[in-house]
Amino acid sequence: MRKVFAWLVHLYTASGLLAAAGMAVLIVRGGDASFRSAFVLMVVATAIDATDGWLARKARVKDVLPHVDGRTLDDVTDFHTYTSLPLLLVWRAHVLPDQFAWVLLLPLLASAYGFSQTAAKTADGFFLGFPSCWNAVAFYLYVLTPSTWSAVSVVVFFSLLTFVPSRYLYASRGGPFATFIVVGGVIWALIVLAILGRPAGQREALGLISLIYPVAYLGLSWAVTIRQLKPKPFVAIPR
Repeated sequence: MRKVFAWLVHLYTASGLLAAAGMAVLIVRGGDASFRSAFVLMVVATAIDATDGWLARKARVKDVLPHVDGRTLDDVTDFHTYTSLPLLLVWRAHVLPDQFAWVLLLPLLASAYGFSQTAAKTADGFFLGFPSCWNAVAFYLYVLTPSTWSAVSVVVFFSLLTFVPSRYLYASRGGPFATFIVVGGVIWALIVLAILGRPAGQREALGLISLIYPVAYLGLSWAVTIRQLKPKPFVAIPR
């Protein structure tokens, strides 16, 4: 039964690939309704990714199935659902003009770099470097329809952040602000789904309000990084 449970956990992780397949079909099909449905599947894939690690630790999959690397399976799935397919949607939806479409290669390569780093997740429970949340970036570029130069700047900025060794909160591993990140993430996901259920002209206001959560996440992450960079006070050791 332990092996069955462990295999079911791996199957649960792999179900993110089923969501990815659905995204690919919808993105290729094109149109606002299809793009919105693709974003819904991104929310589903994110929910799977946020919970499969906890299940894997409960099932002790590393001990029960040592010949199966769940981390690799997770990374393969995440690269599609967090990076390649969201960027494909940005291109397919013509969020950027054709002459700037090449800019999308920057986050693709940056994310490949990030996923390949052995230190992408620190021992004390943080992401190191921007954690390739291109699904969220794609969502806001699509919903808020910023100017071309604003969109290009956002893409380049977060691509560069992948190479900056700052720490980002990893709520499923605990750590500071874990409760806020988890509860806020659930509320944010519900707001995202509500936005996707609205017609094109009625999304921007709620989209701007929903930005509070990702901005807070980034701000808290950078605050933790700055705090850990501060030199510790010198304490003289008495002789």
